Amino acid sequence: MADASGRRAYIGSFTAAGGPGIVTAAVDADSGALTFLSSVDAVPDPSYLALSPDADILYAVSETAEGAVAAYRVDGDKPEPAGRSVPVDGDGPTHLSLFAGHVLTANYGSGSVTAIPVRPDGTLARSAAHVLQHTGAGPHAPRQHGPHAHHVQPDPSGRWAVSVDLGTDSVRVCTLTDGTLALHRETALRPGSGPRHLAFHPDGSYAYVVNELTPSVTVCRWDAAEGVLTPLIETPVLPGAPARDAYPSGIVTSPDGRFVWTATRGEDVLSVLAVEGGELRLIATVPCGGHWPRALTASDGFLYVANERSGDVTWFATDPRTGIPRRGGSIRMTAASCVVVG
Repeated sequence: MADASGRRAYIGSFTAAGGPGIVTAAVDADSGALTFLSSVDAVPDPSYLALSPDADILYAVSETAEGAVAAYRVDGDKPEPAGRSVPVDGDGPTHLSLFAGHVLTANYGSGSVTAIPVRPDGTLARSAAHVLQHTGAGPHAPRQHGPHAHHVQPDPSGRWAVSVDLGTDSVRVCTLTDGTLALHRETALRPGSGPRHLAFHPDGSYAYVVNELTPSVTVCRWDAAEGVLTPLIETPVLPGAPARDAYPSGIVTSPDGRFVWTATRGEDVLSVLAVEGGELRLIATVPCGGHWPRALTASDGFLYVANERSGDVTWFATDPRTGIPRRGGSIRMTAASCVVVG
């Protein structure tokens, strides 16, 4: 939450790998620099975070086999638990977002999406969760033996929930009515691509799906009126042939819609892609500032990268003309997995 002393960033981590849980950091408005303020480890492996629209409540998945979501009040420098954590009735939730008065989680292990009602005070209702199970598989035997929901978010119109499934090479468009999720349409992407995360163009006309099993982004046209996603073209995020271990993770768009940025683990780079109508063009790649960039966040002209294996969070200033990031600095953060800025 923003207050008299400035903005705050919240960093998730894997406690099973030695991470401190959720770290709160002060954000310098001019440089984007982060300064450690506090940490809380109320739930294990809070790997992904999301803020409420008013930035008063922070929500965190607990990426464990049991799977849970926790809520925290963030009106000070240290998040305080707001009620008990709530089971998602799914295995390994990796992502969450807020939609239509609910927290949605993408449960990677069980290949499902869960909707948990949010009470007026921001706390979570324990008894009214609804789970939508994905089905299907893909050709990549070790990774696509079944569904693996990896990302879920509302579309820009606020009418649809969109989930990305790495295991089934597809994106699902869903409705949420009276607390119940229902499949509206499933869009198939290229078999074996392994879609991981999605970002919408600011004007809502396109969606960009970053693929984990092939280092690329699939550009899709988005029709919010009908809830229809149409794949158009797939663009590589690395120049030339990728290394053996190159797994894209995060994707964000610039506020003006001119650029798309991605992060790729193994290669440990950020990629800059120019938006050219219904296509993307790779402009450049730059080192991510660490090893194994698990997540990428954009805020006020800066990019923040959670480098999981090197144990740090790096920030970059982005050139508004070229879109190319310039490294500013980093802070230590064991097993960093996610950054959100409020």
